[in-house]
Order: sequence, then C-alpha cells, then structure tokens
Amino acid sequence: MSPRGVATPDVRERLFAAAERVVERDGPGALTSRSVTTEAGCAKGLLHAHFAGLDAFVAELCLDRFARAAAQAQALSARAGQGTVAGNLDAVVLALFDSGGLALSGLAMTRPDATARIRTALEGGAPGFTAIEAAFTGYLEAEQRLGRVAETVDPPTAALAVVGTAHHLLMTSGPGAPDPRPAVKRLVGALVSTA
Repeated sequence: MSPRGVATPDVRERLFAAAERVVERDGPGALTSRSVTTEAGCAKGLLHAHFAGLDAFVAELCLDRFARAAAQAQALSARAGQGTVAGNLDAVVLALFDSGGLALSGLAMTRPDATARIRTALEGGAPGFTAIEAAFTGYLEAEQRLGRVAETVDPPTAALAVVGTAHHLLMTSGPGAPDPRPAVKRLVGALVSTA
C-alpha cells in the first residue's frame, strides 16, 4: 500500500483497473470507494482526492473506456487492406466486452448520477458509441473502395447494426447470461460480405 503523502503513479488507471476487477469479481453492488482503494492497494482517501465522489469516478471510468474503444475504432482506417475485414472489426467491437465491459455497463446502469454525468459528457462531444459507429463506417467505406467489401453493403447501416448490437448486448447481458461475443462475430460475418 502506498503510504500517506507519497505520490501514487498513474492514479486514475490504477483505480480504474481496480474498480473493473471488483465489479467483475463481486458485481456492481460491491463497488465502494473503499473496495476500489483496497483492491488498488492505496490510501483509502485517494479516490476522493482525485474524483468528486463515487458517481464521478464511475462516470470517468466509463468515459475513459469509451474513449479507448473509440480510439481503437478510429485506428481501423489504417488497417484497410490488411488482415480480414471481419477480423479487423471483430478486434474492435469485441474489445468492448473485454476489460470489464459487461460489468461496467451494469455498474453504470445502477448509478443514476453516474449515468447522467456520462450522458452529459457524451452530449458535450466525449467519444462514445457514435464515434465508434462513425469510425466503422469510414473503415467499411475504405475497404469497399479496395474491393474487400461488396458494393451491396451499405457501410453506415452495417456500422449501425454492429454498434447497436454491441450496445444492446452490453446493456442486457448479465451474470450467467451466455457469452455475447459469438453472436457479435456472427453478425459481423453476416454483414460484411466480401466482393
């Protein structure tokens, strides 16, 4: 544990990773400031020293993970012509389900104040599913120009279907539910036919 008064490197990520582990292991109801700092092995007040309470922390955690997924999606354009189209899309969309994505979705839904903060940030331009959808559309259009996606595929519609399905599965898959990843892979494969 970091002693009081000693700087903790990369505090945000350390607390975020600890929160993901707590929620994955024990469920959204187990997340408290104390459970996060205990899991992170740091001083009990560290979370409140960096965030305006647990709801602000949860909102920032979700927004951080959205931003990571959006950045990964935006990097897809550089992969046009490499690998397989379905494989490239799968790598990004399935990442939403990794690193606690399912657990975090449940967590955000149980905390109305955090959800309101997330909604406000997204409406203010923070990257989220809309940015991921736009990146998927751009990537599919690039692959279509290369002849790797059939002309009959409508990139904006395919992107909306993939992102909408991922969102639906993140919001509705709970503990004990079947793994949503195979369904997402089947959808991507069905939508992205080759030329």
